[in-house]
Amino acid sequence: MNYIARRLERKFTHMGEFFKAVLVTGARQVGKTTMLKHLAEGTNRTYVSLDNRMARELAQSDPVMFFQAYKPPILIDEVQYAPDLFGQIKILCDGSEEPGRFWLTGSQQYKMMTKARETLAGRVGILTLHPLSQTEASGIRFPDELDFSLPCLQGRQSIAPKNDLVEVFEHIWRGGMPQVLHVDAEQRQEYYDSYIDTFLMRDVAESGGVTDTLRFGKFLSACAALTSAQVNYATLAETAEISQPTAKEWLRLLEGLSIVYLLRPYANNALKRLAKTPKLYFCDSGLAAHLSMWLTRETLMNGAASGSFFENHVVTELLKNYSYSPLKWNMTYYRDSNQKEIDILIEENNLVHPLEIKKSANPDRRDVKKFSVLEKTTLEAGAGGIICMCEEVIPIDSLNCFIPCNLI
Repeated sequence: MNYIARRLERKFTHMGEFFKAVLVTGARQVGKTTMLKHLAEGTNRTYVSLDNRMARELAQSDPVMFFQAYKPPILIDEVQYAPDLFGQIKILCDGSEEPGRFWLTGSQQYKMMTKARETLAGRVGILTLHPLSQTEASGIRFPDELDFSLPCLQGRQSIAPKNDLVEVFEHIWRGGMPQVLHVDAEQRQEYYDSYIDTFLMRDVAESGGVTDTLRFGKFLSACAALTSAQVNYATLAETAEISQPTAKEWLRLLEGLSIVYLLRPYANNALKRLAKTPKLYFCDSGLAAHLSMWLTRETLMNGAASGSFFENHVVTELLKNYSYSPLKWNMTYYRDSNQKEIDILIEENNLVHPLEIKKSANPDRRDVKKFSVLEKTTLEAGAGGIICMCEEVIPIDSLNCFIPCNLI
């Protein structure tokens, strides 16, 4: 399989020129190792995987000897299996001024992340690799950062093919795991079955001591049924036959493993009675479709959940875009007690970009009127609009556009 260029490469290389260690986290199988091995080609960087039992036992029992056997510069895969290595990595970092000596990958488990941040403070840059975005999968690379302005969107439109509902839902249904990019429906189904049984169940057992695989399987499916909805712990608990505190803990586990993404509600002291419950999205829409038994692209595209899966797609594409960008950003959603809702608010560079998400190719332009609730905040309104299935960028007013979803 040909290597697929990842947008995180730029940020990883940039951080590797500054930090002595760089840790790439993310869900299993999203391509962390493939990306770092690609970037290490032609160098003398040592590679070791802690999936290897002998290497793992040495790392756990004798970190000093481990680095005598595997000398920096080094790429250590699955570092979450030996968090005690971080103490020795700190010593070696402090003994050299050379940046980028330690490249690390690991599943984003809570204990490992806490130990990495505490032990390697000031020495490690921590980045997240997500499943393939639609632009990565199709080999498109936009030259500019997304700011939702008309010139930016028109520039992107000149590079991208026309927005196409079938293409979008092909990506949503197939998912962003590199291994499933070119397989048939039967192979894809077996892949996700294996992914859940082999990786996910093992990781939740190791991270959170979850041993009841039957109930956890029901819990996973219940989460998939809530895609793009506010989290309802009572529903999750009832479906999986567990307590609500257990449902909260299991969802925290899935978030820590980068299986789900919880979009927090917008908070502002000037506005009263705002929603406090996060919304639930799957980082890989293919996994959510598999859990929800949408067995073909057509049944998903034409089914009752198509709007929810389209929203999940847009939110996670935006998440990927901003995770890999040089900008400092914050993404939330707005909902108040009067049921006024804005699907996405992106705050960056002292601006707030309000965005609505509609599967329609011809949504109602009056939807941008709800953005006026932001006038009560201290934030300055930036460009925004309605992300939808339209084929080309169309201005709505001086700040907002109809935005084809393949331009994000």
